Amino acid sequence: MASLDGKHSFGNIGETRVTFVEKGVDENRRDFLKKLLEHNGLEVVIEDETRKTEDAPQVYTVAVTDMVFNPTIWIFERKMKTLDGHKVTQDYWFQRTTDTKPQYWKNS
Repeated sequence: MASLDGKHSFGNIGETRVTFVEKGVDENRRDFLKKLLEHNGLEVVIEDETRKTEDAPQVYTVAVTDMVFNPTIWIFERKMKTLDGHKVTQDYWFQRTTDTKPQYWKNS
């Protein structure tokens, strides 16, 4: 998965103006992002990307209708909450962990 780069990418899905969250994601990632973003009050728009071949897996573009939304800012400013009310960390966002302690470092 990519890193959070802070770039604000926007465009259209159909007639709807959107901010792109992630492109080329699988079904599991699509569902995770949709649930998390909707929980945080964002309207989610999903587009099925065109397959290059019939054997290629289906991938999706996930976007939101909030034109100023930027996941990097929301995560590092701790604006985004998990479904159980904790703050979303970068590792939680990328589904590397389900640990929701809002720390970006480990003191061990």
